[in-house]
Amino acid sequence: MKRLIPIFIATLFSALSLNVLAGGNAEAGKSIAAQTCAGCHGADGNSTMAQYPRLAGQQADYIVRALMDYKSGARSNPIMKGFAAGLSEQDMKNVAAWFSHQSGLITPVLPRTVTK
Repeated sequence: MKRLIPIFIATLFSALSLNVLAGGNAEAGKSIAAQTCAGCHGADGNSTMAQYPRLAGQQADYIVRALMDYKSGARSNPIMKGFAAGLSEQDMKNVAAWFSHQSGLITPVLPRTVTK
């Protein structure tokens, strides 16, 4: 039991410091996402429309990179370029922190069946 206490404390501090490590503030990102992203990607990043990717649970670094690429034109999508153009790098980190901390929907995998 005494060994578990330091492990628990280390795990707790690691979880609490995720926003700091990612450089984003999830609460600030929640506000930006509600205004800018929710219409297509859903309030928590779990889009219900097939044409818009789910962002919930996605890696924060990936989201930041994608937004930066849309803003610079390295990634081409006129709609996303327009949204990304209004975001600062810190805004992108905040939005990424919000979406990366959300639980993504899980698509069940059906067992494979062999057909003859």
